[in-house]
Amino acid sequence: MILDVREINTYYGLGHILHGLSLTVGEGEVVALLGRNGAGKTTTLRSITGLTPPRTGEILYKGRTIADLGPHRISQMGIALVPETRGIFSYLTARENLSIARRPRSRWQVENVLQRFPQLGEVLDRKGRLLSGGEQQMLAIARALLTGPDLLLLDEPSQGLAPLVVEAVIGTIRELKREHVSMLLVEQNAEMALQLADRVYVIDHGTIVFEGTPALLRANQQVTTTYLGVGG
Repeated sequence: MILDVREINTYYGLGHILHGLSLTVGEGEVVALLGRNGAGKTTTLRSITGLTPPRTGEILYKGRTIADLGPHRISQMGIALVPETRGIFSYLTARENLSIARRPRSRWQVENVLQRFPQLGEVLDRKGRLLSGGEQQMLAIARALLTGPDLLLLDEPSQGLAPLVVEAVIGTIRELKREHVSMLLVEQNAEMALQLADRVYVIDHGTIVFEGTPALLRANQQVTTTYLGVGG
């Protein structure tokens, strides 16, 4: 397993958000974490990346404990986060956003990334604030790849995007999957996630309530209706 999260408990102040949460991501595997708003999905990613460290429990990355490391060190080890807010620098150009992220030893270079995101090549000199939502999302993913991650964390990559752009994002994630990039995908768009994932977790109130394949989740109407608001 490239990532092994074991029984973590994470708090915001006195608020207990994650309750003994455990999950794993294998090498080259795409794992989806699904749940309603406020279920604890983003907090899970923040715990893994050290932005909101768990108070108890263990997080192993390539067999090494990382729960006590800061975000900068965790990023250097090969974990990249594409945040829900996308986090691009709005007053820098797309080219400058990419240049800041590039690491010399990364197997991903600007030229490789632009082959996978040809639309970005057309807007490299445009300020981040002037990019469309889809272009911003492509830039956020491209920037994360340039850091050379072995594990990519994607937080709601389809949020706020038009259906055609969502299809482009799905295609991008499929390409990365073919290249054996390990990914943890947080999504409210269950149908999109189920198209991409090898395994799925469902979270509710900071607790994992389902783990299995996309096929098993589709067949479990109680889980999809109760925790995802699908079906019924």
